[in-house]
Amino acid sequence: MSITIKDVEHVANLARLELSDEEKDKFTEQLNAILKYAEKLNSLDTENVEPTSHVLPITNVTREDVTHESLPIEKVLLNAPDEEDGQIKVPAVLE
Repeated sequence: MSITIKDVEHVANLARLELSDEEKDKFTEQLNAILKYAEKLNSLDTENVEPTSHVLPITNVTREDVTHESLPIEKVLLNAPDEEDGQIKVPAVLE
């Protein structure tokens, strides 16, 4: 399998890119080099290699969702810039 200039032109057209003739030649050459390198992987013996979806082990780093008792409203209002009737008062954001 190889990439032709027509393939590069087609992809450039889909991406709405205007490429010069020099760029088309350059990208065709580079993409063919990438494909050639990727074909080397087919020669590797991977029969005893387990398929992976990620190169590093990934674990969930979030903690369990555990409920706790909330702070009393008096303590919460101590950190509020302003309060009114037991609620945090903020500047109006809507007209």
